[in-house]
Amino acid sequence: MGNMKLTLKIWRQSGPNDKGRMETYPVHDVSEDMSFLEMLDVLNDQLVRKGKDPIAFDHDCREGICGMCSLFINGEAHGPGRGITTCQLHMRKFKDGDTIYVEPWRSTAFPVIKDLATNRSAFDRIQAAGGFVSVNTSGNLVDGNAVPIPKHDADKAFDAATCIGCGACVATCPNGSAMLFTAAKVSQLALLPQGRPEAKRRALAMVEQMDKEGFGNCSNTGACEVECPKGISLEHIARLNREYLAATVTKE
Repeated sequence: MGNMKLTLKIWRQSGPNDKGRMETYPVHDVSEDMSFLEMLDVLNDQLVRKGKDPIAFDHDCREGICGMCSLFINGEAHGPGRGITTCQLHMRKFKDGDTIYVEPWRSTAFPVIKDLATNRSAFDRIQAAGGFVSVNTSGNLVDGNAVPIPKHDADKAFDAATCIGCGACVATCPNGSAMLFTAAKVSQLALLPQGRPEAKRRALAMVEQMDKEGFGNCSNTGACEVECPKGISLEHIARLNREYLAATVTKE
């Protein structure tokens, strides 16, 4: 139960136009009960005390909700383990003396801001392209229970809505595809009556924006589902394909 000594190989890059390189950092006093981000905090504290530039990385809630803590660890999105984000990864997954490689998401659509922090605003633009529902959400509202929705559909919609937009699907896909993210955002509305009035426009607009952002094509390897911390199913990609096809052949 003692503290570990680790060797970290971390990607350092001063900005989007910098070439970048891997740098080696020994880190000590790492408890197996620390999260991976807490371990990086320890390393940054050591660097600051030595007057060196700390490593930039994204983080916010540290509860597996916000999706900010997106790191590629030992060749896996969010590191070893399934159904977890980097902030939920604990150091007991590693052994004393291990060498750990830490990199940012690798995608043309996610340019590096600095070190391990990337710009994922492409996801925001895809979601914004989907727009909003036109259903009245203020004033004279109909009680939610007055519109029957099959439980199967409701469950699927909520499954899609668990997507936190971390980008693990993009980082894992050999093509850098954003299909799983886009599909999740389309599915969470496509299955509910509130989302049907704009369904065709939404599917077309979001796919068009996804292509504009420079994401690659989906080749159905399934890696995105495996690495997704929320277990978003490939079924949603199939639904997106159906929604997009229907919108394409029937659009005015």
